[in-house]
Amino acid sequence: MTAEPATNSGDAAYDIVILGGGSGGYACALRAAELGMRVALVERDKLGGTCLHRGCIPTKALLHAAEVADTTREAGRFGIRASLDGIDLGAVSAYRDSVVSRLYKGLQGLVASRSIDLVQGVGRLSSASTVTVEDRVLTGRHIVLATGSYARTLPGIEIAGRIMTSDQALELDQIPRRVIVLGGGVIGVEFASVFRSFGAEVTIVEALPRLVAAEDPAVSTTLERAFRKRKIGFRTGTMVESATQDDAEVQVHLEGGESLTADLLLVAVGRGPVTDGLGYAECGLTLDRGYVITDENCRTGVDGVYAVGDIVPGLQLAHRGFAQGIFVAEEIAGLSPTPIVESSIPRVTYCEPEIASVGLTETQAREQHAEVETYEYNLGGNGKSQILGTAGFVKLVRIADGPVVGVHMVGSRMGEQIGEAQLIVGWEATPEDVSVHIHAHPTQNEALGEAHLALAGKPLHAHN
Repeated sequence: MTAEPATNSGDAAYDIVILGGGSGGYACALRAAELGMRVALVERDKLGGTCLHRGCIPTKALLHAAEVADTTREAGRFGIRASLDGIDLGAVSAYRDSVVSRLYKGLQGLVASRSIDLVQGVGRLSSASTVTVEDRVLTGRHIVLATGSYARTLPGIEIAGRIMTSDQALELDQIPRRVIVLGGGVIGVEFASVFRSFGAEVTIVEALPRLVAAEDPAVSTTLERAFRKRKIGFRTGTMVESATQDDAEVQVHLEGGESLTADLLLVAVGRGPVTDGLGYAECGLTLDRGYVITDENCRTGVDGVYAVGDIVPGLQLAHRGFAQGIFVAEEIAGLSPTPIVESSIPRVTYCEPEIASVGLTETQAREQHAEVETYEYNLGGNGKSQILGTAGFVKLVRIADGPVVGVHMVGSRMGEQIGEAQLIVGWEATPEDVSVHIHAHPTQNEALGEAHLALAGKPLHAHN
């Protein structure tokens, strides 16, 4: 099924005008063009947005380089004579940039092949049917807002010099000796993991009582144990009042009068929506702390205007933006797609060890359901995990005598298991449904199968 072509004529007549060429924006553009719509995609910087150029891809390339460094250090464990002579950060950056460049060229080719009009420049919503880009007005039957997010800081902490966000950290040309990471969420623990693997002394300062506080508490406990083993320091339940710096170091002043010093302070306290000065409020959209409020179909309160990705309250994940962008294109085309359920969106944190989860935590499940059952399968019983030398677990959360509503995993490379976990939760499978399926041996994927076998009442290699 394809959408009706735009009835307007002229250079600026489109079925959809999309403001923002990041994950949500370009996914919407590609799917809409595939469905026969005429699309304009407005981007002020580079196509691909934060995810491709300053987020997901470059940081995961760094994390892979960090994994290689750790593997080299530990080669003797596996009978391999090797030594780590050092980290050439320039060469690491060149590797990272080559990955980004290949993906960027591929994305540019995709957009060009779909006859999408890519408009370079700063765009602004000027009415419910127009986006103004400098002196050009783009008119569309529908407008999709996908302007993404920026790295936040805290009052009293100015980003400059030795105080930086992940944006500036990606441009470092040398490895600092000591790093303080402000924030123990996803971005904070990932960069802490990279810096430690590259040889820096790292301390995380987190205001909440535990690291990765959005995850199941059991995951936090295991991550904290692993970080202690890696000699990554952390201070949870600790507030930062301010930070100062001089030519030699940065000083982080904690509540209560204590101070910490380091060569670099990485501020990783989350990301905020890019909506200021873009005409959203003036055109009648409802904003809450800068976020655009939508219904489950990504529709704003203004007819014909949609919003997707990080500017919409919820998980700030590239694949959420992708999914919402595709959803909106299909919604406009009249395909009546199924709305996205936020709890069914998979989440992966790529530190070492990795964290992967989907669905409800045990606490959330007990708040919503009268009877809940859980099971933790220790990776000590998984052959491939023992080959890799990783510890961790797979935790299942189910409604008593009902479906699995949450899967939580921690361990090296466990992010690769999240696909099956999402299907289990999304399709409301019971442990009995999953336990009849065969999981290849020896794989880490077996750990998912073993956990479901145990929760179905027939444990096999259970080491709890």
